[in-house]
Amino acid sequence: VDRPADQLWNPVSDFWQENGFTLAKDDRKLGVMQTDWAENRAKIPQDIIRRTIGKLFDQAYDTGERDRFRTRLERNRNGGTDIFITHQGMKEIYTDSMKTQTIWEPRAPDHGLEAEFLGRLMLKLGASKEQAKTLMATAVVAQPTARVAMQNDHPVVQMDEGFDRAWRRVGLTLDRTGFTVEDRDRSKGLYFVRYVDPTTDNSEPGFFSKLFSGSKPAAAPLQYRIALQSQGNSTTVSVQDSNGAPDTSANAQRIVKVIADDLN
Repeated sequence: VDRPADQLWNPVSDFWQENGFTLAKDDRKLGVMQTDWAENRAKIPQDIIRRTIGKLFDQAYDTGERDRFRTRLERNRNGGTDIFITHQGMKEIYTDSMKTQTIWEPRAPDHGLEAEFLGRLMLKLGASKEQAKTLMATAVVAQPTARVAMQNDHPVVQMDEGFDRAWRRVGLTLDRTGFTVEDRDRSKGLYFVRYVDPTTDNSEPGFFSKLFSGSKPAAAPLQYRIALQSQGNSTTVSVQDSNGAPDTSANAQRIVKVIADDLN
């Protein structure tokens, strides 16, 4: 978008509220806003029972799914702003054969939803319907694969893409997979992130209830650097500790796998 981020912040914020979301995070300094978890009521089945009972059933029925979206605004080389939208989903599953207890667990990001909302946002910001349609079509095209490898005894992700595209895709992956990007330095190929080790966060009293109530203290996040180094059409993504040293810990291996899985 050919406008600076400070001119886009309020219109983008209004966009999410107009689409029925509330903002749980609104950080102009980082250029990140994130919606609260919400249920997509369009997924409620339109069967004969619901048509008979009407609104009463509609209010009682739960899809068992929740969605939230993160929007990141990043200044580009031309003085304009690149806008990225990523989706995170949760689903409710039964934990016993009697179906009396449930937990919430992550479900795969919906790239179609990401493209849909990005297209709607572009229309709000003044793009033509043709431009938005083209954007939505290209946003869901299958991406090249990424693979995990070892380089000098360090786990890395290898991508068959040049720096510009790799930088954009890794940024989307970090947003989509729940990392908190505290800062970024494109000139050095660095994302500064916070990451919570999932092994310190068990399912009691339920991940989803913690997301809403915050009744159980969350595990302290750890700081890392995600470093991109490119040569031509090849990019290597590695994990560094908070001081910039290569990290070979179990967390680093976990982070590399999370990034590679999402890129694929």
